[in-house]
Amino acid sequence: MTRRKRYSVEFKREAIRHANEEGVTDVLVAEELGINARQLRRWREAIRQDGDKAFPGEGNAKDQELMLLKRKLAKVEQERDFLKEAAAYFAKESK
Repeated sequence: MTRRKRYSVEFKREAIRHANEEGVTDVLVAEELGINARQLRRWREAIRQDGDKAFPGEGNAKDQELMLLKRKLAKVEQERDFLKEAAAYFAKESK
């Protein structure tokens, strides 16, 4: 049997903050972070019910770093895709 992953309080709160941004879905954030969207919704519900007292357990600082790196990678990939589309558009326009 596999052990359950434990995430830091900061990781959970940052994941919820990112999921609450405009134009971002729970599924997208969950995929970026490598977690289940249902887990993200449970964290949001815990924060809604308990506020600052949610998530009393300990987590790893490594989780926080991993989450930030995944978010940065996703942003860079979006920028890359946008630039590809723009280059294709302007190449088509110049013909």
